Amino acid sequence: MTTHTSHSDTPSNNTAQENTTVSALTLQQLLTTAQQVLPHHKNTLQHMLQDAEQAVSTEQGALLQLPVSQFVLDSRQLTTDAATKDIFVLLKSHTQPIEKSQQYAQAAAQQAACIISEIDPADLQLSEQDIGCPLLYVPNIRDVLGTLIQLSLLPSSTLSQIQSTQDLLQQLPQVIAVTGTNGKTTISQLIAQLCHLSALPELADSAVMGTAGNGRLGSLVQASHTTGDALAVQRFLRQMQQEGVDVLALEASSHGLDQQRLQGVPVKVAVYSNLSRDHLDYHPDMQDYARAKARLFDKAYFPQLTHAIINIDDDFAPMMAKTAIDSGVKVWLYSLNPEVSVNIDGVDALFVASSISPSLTGVEIELTVDSNSIATDSIKLHSPLLGRFNVANVLAAVAGAMALGVPLDAMPALVKQLQGASGRMQRAESANDDQGVFIVDYAHTPDALTQVLTSLKSHCEGKLWAVFGCGGDRDKGKRPLMAQAGLSVADQVVLTSDNPRSEDPVLILEDMQQGMTEAQHQKTTVIADRKQAINYVVQQAGAQDIVVIAGKGHETYQEIKGVRYDFDDRLILQEALIEAHQG
Repeated sequence: MTTHTSHSDTPSNNTAQENTTVSALTLQQLLTTAQQVLPHHKNTLQHMLQDAEQAVSTEQGALLQLPVSQFVLDSRQLTTDAATKDIFVLLKSHTQPIEKSQQYAQAAAQQAACIISEIDPADLQLSEQDIGCPLLYVPNIRDVLGTLIQLSLLPSSTLSQIQSTQDLLQQLPQVIAVTGTNGKTTISQLIAQLCHLSALPELADSAVMGTAGNGRLGSLVQASHTTGDALAVQRFLRQMQQEGVDVLALEASSHGLDQQRLQGVPVKVAVYSNLSRDHLDYHPDMQDYARAKARLFDKAYFPQLTHAIINIDDDFAPMMAKTAIDSGVKVWLYSLNPEVSVNIDGVDALFVASSISPSLTGVEIELTVDSNSIATDSIKLHSPLLGRFNVANVLAAVAGAMALGVPLDAMPALVKQLQGASGRMQRAESANDDQGVFIVDYAHTPDALTQVLTSLKSHCEGKLWAVFGCGGDRDKGKRPLMAQAGLSVADQVVLTSDNPRSEDPVLILEDMQQGMTEAQHQKTTVIADRKQAINYVVQQAGAQDIVVIAGKGHETYQEIKGVRYDFDDRLILQEALIEAHQG
């Protein structure tokens, strides 16, 4: 369910169970139990109880005693059951005017038991008399919303047994969360695979939640956003528990962390991959972007946190590590630099790739572990994942799985069985040996594109091609940087459409070409139609060439003028290769 206050701020997650059956609980039961689960937010919950007690009674009785069916974040999703009522939560929008929030509140008032508003009623210019239902003003509702939703999903018989935080945690899977600009999907899926392959009873049944889909590996359901809204996240967490999942590896976006969509999620292990330019249409600057990411390592937000796995090679790593150390979290660092030196007090372990031998069939890694709590050791790993940057992803996954209990000596046997995430350095099958190597990747930031191309450049005996574009209605400053990232490494560049959304693709491509030199124009081809661009590069590439089609990866659509059309780079590429072979 989406938050009606802003479709972009609180997106839908269609994998969440839409019809979770629960017993009707009262608001008083939920708030009273929440005080025991969230002792640090007892004052907020106590104020909510007092305000609800003083609220105008409904036709069916006092608000606190009214049977509540569910929390709803989208006024369009309110149910009409006469026996129970929904509670509508009105959250602030980062993109829509206050008039929209007024409209949503007025629409919800016709059906909701009450409205819990993050927005001051004075700003809404609405009172209970204006909308006809109790309006509770809770400016810090996000501090407790996820937990309230989770409690509301429990049967009344189970809720009565919840006396502490631990009682609620026993109802949920272990959670490991991954944040960073690049690598979130791959790392989370690799951790889930390592847990499953380990065959440890407490980790064997694993699932993921993120950009490439939600659910058990092998049966993912496509998600619309990396981190769903609080309702979608909690419903999915409950669904996984009901299906017997032991470990959930999820991606934590900066939007999700900034808006506290993961409040109430029992994150035990947090992983940080890297930070590069992205989402500056939302964050005012890189520092704000980094601060949002750092929340994942703060026990004030995630009290169950025990381990922080951090890429020390990244410039923002000290911020993440300091946040974790200051919170009393055990910090494990990982690095691709065998000469790395760590000047951060309180670090517990260091995972270093002391030697790396990449090829087009995978990579050989010698991993050295230096730790206060783990027996220092050096092991050899063979990873089937392509690219040097995937070595960092493997190290993050190994450390994350170890923090959950998978032993180091099991890793050689487990790592060689890993599979890359769909649409991440995914190699297409050529129709014959004369067609070169074709790879589809999700790289959609300058840093990610540079890493992908650099990883493949050393293996390319012919030309290295890069086919990519930029999304519409997003950070325009990134567009020329993307073009320069491709031109700095690739021998030939094809600029094309990504998801133009509401913008003219031709204008996006013009933005990308700003600042290009004549020499750069000479090695650039511009083809706005993405299918034509893929067909073109298949026709032009030689047997010794490597072609990277970047930007969309696992996506199965292209969004143009508000309409999503079926479009899968992998399928389009496969068809083009077969057609070229037959031709």
